[in-house]
Amino acid sequence: MESTSSTGQSQYKSKKDSLLSPTMILLGIMPIFTFALGTWQVERLKWKVKLIDELQEKLQRDPLSLPRRINLSALADFTYRKVIIRGKWDHAHAMLLGPRVYDGTNGYHLIEPLVRTDGTTVIVDRGFISQDLVDRKAYLQDSSEVEVLGMLRTGHVRNRFTPDNHPEQGKWYWADIETMAQYAGGEQASVQSVFIEEIFEGHAGDAAWRVSHGIPLGRPPSIDVRNSHASYIVTWYSLSVFTTTMFVRLLLKQRRARARLPR
Repeated sequence: MESTSSTGQSQYKSKKDSLLSPTMILLGIMPIFTFALGTWQVERLKWKVKLIDELQEKLQRDPLSLPRRINLSALADFTYRKVIIRGKWDHAHAMLLGPRVYDGTNGYHLIEPLVRTDGTTVIVDRGFISQDLVDRKAYLQDSSEVEVLGMLRTGHVRNRFTPDNHPEQGKWYWADIETMAQYAGGEQASVQSVFIEEIFEGHAGDAAWRVSHGIPLGRPPSIDVRNSHASYIVTWYSLSVFTTTMFVRLLLKQRRARARLPR
């Protein structure tokens, strides 16, 4: 009777410590899986660095003069190219995009259609305006022809947390270029779905003066493409090492336990 009980316990122990237990299978797969993800992120990092280099090269080129009719399907190839445009601001269709923050100051980005000298219109992000100075409407006082140095951009990518725009209420939370172009008059008014961010190349003192006087502050000519792949590489390879260590330790532990079982 005692021998039978001992044999049953040994069989149970053997099954319990089997090398093919769910825990061992999972720990055996995890190092391979995480190592593969780390290697994939290495390739993504190479791609992102190459992309940023290409965009930097575009940004260093001389500004373009936009044609009257712009091929919208080719715009993506010209992202971050500097352009020079001339025309008058369509203040009646000004849009405040926000809320936004600049150097600790709350405010908005002023989006305005620019009616070019050739009669067509494009959408321009003129830059940041302090929330406290929005009501002064200093940005609506310029009715003369202006020359704007900017760079071509695509519309913003909306995430799941971004509210819907409500043009009828004057509430804009993200740059939906198609909707903004329609708000400014659409094709009937020769408004093209072309988005340009105005460039500011002044010094810090000039920037502070503009913000304090409610004058739109454009963005610096720089690439804002996010590159977090290096941190992902470290994370996935670290997890691969960690899970490999756990797998080896558990494997050795089970082998020692099996070696102690009676034959």
